[in-house]
Amino acid sequence: MIVVTTQEELRSYVRKWHKEGLSVGLVPTMGYLHEGHASLVDRAVASCDRVVASVFVNPTQFGPGEDLQAYPRDFEHDCELLEAHGCDLVFHPEVSEMYPVGGTATFVELLNDMPKQLCGVTRPIHFRGVCTVVSKLFNLVNPDKAFFGQKDAQQLSIIRRMVSDLSYGVEIVGCPIVRDEDGLAKSSRNTYLSAEERQEALVLSRAVRLGEKMYKDGERSAFKVVEAMKAEISKSSLACIDYVSAVNLDTLEAIETLEGPVLVAMAVYIGKTRLIDNFIVGA
Repeated sequence: MIVVTTQEELRSYVRKWHKEGLSVGLVPTMGYLHEGHASLVDRAVASCDRVVASVFVNPTQFGPGEDLQAYPRDFEHDCELLEAHGCDLVFHPEVSEMYPVGGTATFVELLNDMPKQLCGVTRPIHFRGVCTVVSKLFNLVNPDKAFFGQKDAQQLSIIRRMVSDLSYGVEIVGCPIVRDEDGLAKSSRNTYLSAEERQEALVLSRAVRLGEKMYKDGERSAFKVVEAMKAEISKSSLACIDYVSAVNLDTLEAIETLEGPVLVAMAVYIGKTRLIDNFIVGA
């Protein structure tokens, strides 16, 4: 597996692959990889001739007071996981390689309401940073396909819209949430949880299962499903709800009835750790 740290090196390899007629898949990550990331790499390896993964903790998507400095990092482990799953190249740049000294003057940002919903209410600059770094990676790699997890469902919908609006020639592939055996969605931030908090965090997946069951049993009122999920989460004394919302999957607009492609998403603090989870129906 090749490891590169500069844009020039990355471009050199992917240009060679494209000239050889090989398809290239991209898996953007912030590192501290787990089985969820591995599933994205597996999907990319199965559908592309060459796979590039980025490992870069992107500062532009962190707001003041967020966990940029504390975000977990273990590049050696990341490389072991990526190589074991068939990744061909890892791009691991320094911040100065991705953004000029003194900061960037150019950002990519959706100006509709999509970045203002759900996580965007309390993280107002987050998706501007995400779109900017993903755009830079698309320009560097020119991938045929890019792979993102459904756990970050709002991010996935926003990236799909950005790709459509800016006419990127890349297919966006969404991949299912990977969970631990007890149901907790895999997340790099799970490492922040104490043993007690880890147990209490299961209220998120229990709320997901409750919402899914209500939908399966015929409930179509978004209000009733959301309120029932909130009540389930509130059973934990360590849980503080940021939001639980039902929205149109494509536009992220709030809905009253669970019809069409619907995203039911949540963000919940367990202690000081903010976790997200969701489910999709009707897609």
